Amino acid sequence: MFGNYTVTTIDLLRHGECEGGDVYRGSLDVPLSDNGWQQLRASAGDFAGWQQIVSSPLQRCARFAEELSARHGLPVRFDDAFREVHFGDWEGRAIADVWREQGSHVRRFFADPVNASPPNGEPLRQFEQRVLSGWENLLQAHRGEHCLLVAHGGTIRVLLAQVLAMPLTRIANLEVPYASASRIRIHHTEGQPDFASLVFHNGRFA
Repeated sequence: MFGNYTVTTIDLLRHGECEGGDVYRGSLDVPLSDNGWQQLRASAGDFAGWQQIVSSPLQRCARFAEELSARHGLPVRFDDAFREVHFGDWEGRAIADVWREQGSHVRRFFADPVNASPPNGEPLRQFEQRVLSGWENLLQAHRGEHCLLVAHGGTIRVLLAQVLAMPLTRIANLEVPYASASRIRIHHTEGQPDFASLVFHNGRFA
């Protein structure tokens, strides 16, 4: 990059494993399991390079964001824009049960999530609009800073697809395991569009 520019770094951290087993959680507010806490602590390590923590308000993200905030003396704020997608009639149901009863619909959802949302679920384009609106607000509010965003698998997939210029229909191709860590770097150059790059994915900050 040439000329005068500002760099914003956003680290993405998915929440860890939750209590309740393999279910479609979406917007359900459920706690982390003990293993989920351990996963997140391992991914975050002792890294203390952040200036701000932003989190989904759902407790599987928010409680760990609060722990990091207290540990490092960092400000934390919660933003509804980064909640997980709502899975409609699948919310709270075991994934295995939904596959058994509505397997053809689930397969269509993974093959073409834009046009095959779960019954009564949040349309993916609407979800994308919500997440990207929050993303733009985050970049404006914390331009030139290094921030951590604690969020969900679907939220992170939307952001990675945006950075990588992937079609939204292919976001299921992005693997985002529990407690996975990713880093995005945005160059802001006066008079030019922002340039975002993926520095690493599915790593650790430690």
